[in-house]
Amino acid sequence: MSEPRVEHPNLTFKATLMGEVELERALKRIAHEVVERNKGAERIALVGIHTRGVPIAERLSAYIAEYEGVTPPFGKLDITLYRDDLTEIALQPIVRKTEVDFDVHGMRIVLCDDVLFTGRTARAALDALIDMGRPAAIQYAVVVDRGHRELPIRADYVGKNVPTSSSEVVQVKLAEVDGVNAVELWERA
Repeated sequence: MSEPRVEHPNLTFKATLMGEVELERALKRIAHEVVERNKGAERIALVGIHTRGVPIAERLSAYIAEYEGVTPPFGKLDITLYRDDLTEIALQPIVRKTEVDFDVHGMRIVLCDDVLFTGRTARAALDALIDMGRPAAIQYAVVVDRGHRELPIRADYVGKNVPTSSSEVVQVKLAEVDGVNAVELWERA
């Protein structure tokens, strides 16, 4: 049974793009692709970008452990202070804890996020991660790529490509954060 949809004052619901089954299938496919591309799971680490990237990284790590018998480490990355719009988001932005309890040097890091839009979140995450050391490679996994890039960034692993207009909003909802698993399309008023 799904949770009731929370209406937003400036948004109108348009469609459910992925239900729970489709979302899990996409994440399992991404986990397989990560292992295949990296020829195993031995030097892989998953790092989730707060907020919804964290449970995505945890889920991918669990799926890889299930398939490969090796549990890749995962971490949590806060990019708030690396954002190029920091002064625009709030006078006192909320800074969460970065928890990357492994040495990134020489690792193949898979950054995990919910939606790839302009590319600015990915750029900030790259800056934050590189400040921790020198990974062998950094790859990017997202549930949804909605287009509208402002920076030359692309995802290596994509659950679903969703062409959108600039007035639309894609929301990835995860049980760990939202109480429900779904991907929804909304329209700005």
